[in-house]
Order: sequence, then structure tokens, then C-alpha cells
Amino acid sequence: MSSASEGRFLSSSVPSLTPVPRRTTLPTGDGVRIEAVYTPCTADSAQPDGGAAQRTAVVLAHGFTGSADRPALLRAAAVFSQRAAVITFSFRGHGRSGGRSTVGDREVLDLAAAVAWARSLGHRRVVTVGFSMGGSVVLRHAALYTAEGGAECAEKDSGDTAGRVGRRMDARDGRAGAHTDVVVAVSAPARWYYRGTAPMRRLHWVVTRPAGRLVGRYGFRTRIHTEDWDPVPLSPVEAVPLIRVPLLIVHGDRDPYFPLDHPRALAAAGGDRARLWLERGMGHAENAADEGLLTRIADWTASA
Repeated sequence: MSSASEGRFLSSSVPSLTPVPRRTTLPTGDGVRIEAVYTPCTADSAQPDGGAAQRTAVVLAHGFTGSADRPALLRAAAVFSQRAAVITFSFRGHGRSGGRSTVGDREVLDLAAAVAWARSLGHRRVVTVGFSMGGSVVLRHAALYTAEGGAECAEKDSGDTAGRVGRRMDARDGRAGAHTDVVVAVSAPARWYYRGTAPMRRLHWVVTRPAGRLVGRYGFRTRIHTEDWDPVPLSPVEAVPLIRVPLLIVHGDRDPYFPLDHPRALAAAGGDRARLWLERGMGHAENAADEGLLTRIADWTASA
């Protein structure tokens, strides 16, 4: 679930034409304040499909140990901003945001705040794109927040699986406009507590041990909550069948964190609504997503 470096960041040839971003601080449903950045779309509204691009906003959700100002997320924002407005933000416990990371649990509230901000700025169509931990968050968010009435609607309509999460957390934040219209999960886990690879065993040490949390705070600038999940949140593979909007799952065949059974399980759970891209030679999350892949994802979201 980590976006910690796997080597040098991939270079980008995207021209530096993006207008000056607008920064703000957003309150979440449980009172945490998160930093967020809005970058307007650079597409010409007079060109074919330019008007649709101006109406769309893409919200990018980074991986564990990432932030709004990390180079990989900035590179992704530069690609997407050629086709839509872009909102980036730092999850709780990351970057300049308040609170402590719950490693994918209450981060759903952070994403909901960013999506609601996009709609408050006049964007009629919102796309959520998440990487690694952010991928698990966009899946759960899409399942729990619906156009009909926020998280409370998802709780009522989705049965016990979603309800056990909605009753504790997400129903506190049933704000209108917090739903997504299209969702993309890149390098996302299918299930919690996975320790089948060495990078995931290291990540669990960082999250669960006092010494590991010190490494997270001072080595990765990530403040991690000390409490265990209670209850355990809806897993990504449980969330996918509840998603009612177009879904794209992207995963690299050289991902060192999550092997290919994770994306395949997510795609199988999504049935006909889900698309699966298995990328040859790709590693993990935003650090491994090159400009060509990001461009293909952006094009897919525009037509989904």
C-alpha cells in the first residue's frame, strides 16, 4: 500500500502550462482538516470536447506515505489537467494535513471532502483516481457514497456488508455531492492484512509497531494512528460489488506489493461493470505509472 520510492521517478515531457494552483484546507466529516490543491483544466473550451473537459474534475488520491506535493502525484496531475480540472490532496497524517493516518479506514472521509469541494466549484462530473492505499479508498468511497443521498443512502441500500462500516463512520458525513461518477483504482489491494510479500511485511511493521511508527513519522513524514481498526472496515473486494458507476482497475505485473490475484479478484467482484488493465513491466502505484499509462487512463475516464 506504500508509495515509497521504488527508484527514480519516471520523467515526464508534459509542458509546464498549468495555471497557478489554488490551495485550501478542507474540513472532513469527523473534523480533521486536510490540505487540498485545485488545478484548472488547461484544455481550450472552444475545442471539440473542451466544454466537457471544463465540466469534469479528477480527484487524485495518493498512496501511503505520499502527499499532494510529491513529484509522482504532481506528474499525474499535470497529465490529467490537460483533459479536466484536477484536485490533489494529502490524506490525514500526510503532508500538511492534520490528524493521523488510519491506513485506508477514515481516509474515505478525506476523499469525500475533496469530491464535495470539486462539485462546489461547479464541476458536474467528478472522477476519482486512487493509487495503492488511495486505490482502496476510492473503491470504498464509490461503494458507500451514492448520488441518491451520500453515505447514508449507501448504508440503507447495500445491506449488512456496507452497513457495518456506514453505521460507524461514513454515515456521519452524508454531505450532498460527495459521490463519484467514475472510479479508477491503480495498484489497489483486494483484501486487508496481506503480508505475502516482503514490502507488505515491512509496511505492517511500520504501521503496527511503536518503532515502526517512529520510522513512519520521521523517515516518511507520515503520522500513523496507534489504535487498531474497530470495526474492520469494508474490504476493497467487498466494496466493488456495491459500486454503481464505471470502474477501471489497473495493476502492474511487476508490482512488488500486491500480486496479480488482487486485481483479478477485484475485477471478478465487479462483473460486467469493471474493466481490468494488467500492465506489462509496471511496478507499484503512482511512482510506476508513466505518462503513457496516465494518458490512457485519462482518455478512458473521459469516455466512460
